[in-house]
Amino acid sequence: MTLKPARLLLALIAVATAPAFAQNIAVVNGKAIPTARVDAVIKQVVAQGQQPDSPQLREMIKKDLISREVLMQEAEKQGYSKDASVKTQLENARQAIVVNAMVADYVKKNPVKDADVKAEYDRFVKETGDKEYHVRHILVDTEAQANEIITKLKGGAKFEDLAKQSKDTGSAANGGDLDWATPSSFPPVFSDAFVKLQKGQVTEKPVQTPNGFHVIKVDDVRAAKLPTLEEVKPQIEEALTQKKLQAYQEELVKKAKIQ
Repeated sequence: MTLKPARLLLALIAVATAPAFAQNIAVVNGKAIPTARVDAVIKQVVAQGQQPDSPQLREMIKKDLISREVLMQEAEKQGYSKDASVKTQLENARQAIVVNAMVADYVKKNPVKDADVKAEYDRFVKETGDKEYHVRHILVDTEAQANEIITKLKGGAKFEDLAKQSKDTGSAANGGDLDWATPSSFPPVFSDAFVKLQKGQVTEKPVQTPNGFHVIKVDDVRAAKLPTLEEVKPQIEEALTQKKLQAYQEELVKKAKIQ
């Protein structure tokens, strides 16, 4: 069927004008609110798992955007957009948005490799060790006090009883108990002393740290219960990503001409 010239003209006008209307959800005092703004909010809401896309959600967002536009126009009418404090906040927000977009793109183009994650995990396992120790300690002020405690222990005194005099009030009431932990949980000088001990043994000499002098006992030893690579992969990826971003930032600052 062939359209008459008049009908053809009307059809062409309808086709030409339809997209313009479709591109906006509303026009407030002559200013259009693009449909893309609704789509952007929907995308964010869905991505965050708050709720699925629906006509009801879109209508709610539409009303919110219209209300916000009305308030924005009134605020500008009253001159708030020219306020110095508002301008500063707007500039800070603008910088944050632009920088975040650049950072997101940098992360996308420079993803953390699985090999790097595995290497970091292996380093963690090596530093943590494959054993856990159930440790007790008694902390005193002087080396002489610590030696006296060691002598009493060799004479048959109970570690738990002597631990009541410990400066570490957090563990003193529990017989000096520090619970199960890996050597990496303690300062090296402390852990280096107890990893040499067998179950039930006490350090032959006092161990000095910035807190004072320690007498250490190993109650028991067991295989460490370390998380698997898959369990900690997200945390490692995030840490390595932040490390990459830090290096990128430092490189840019180094190249910048700062006066």
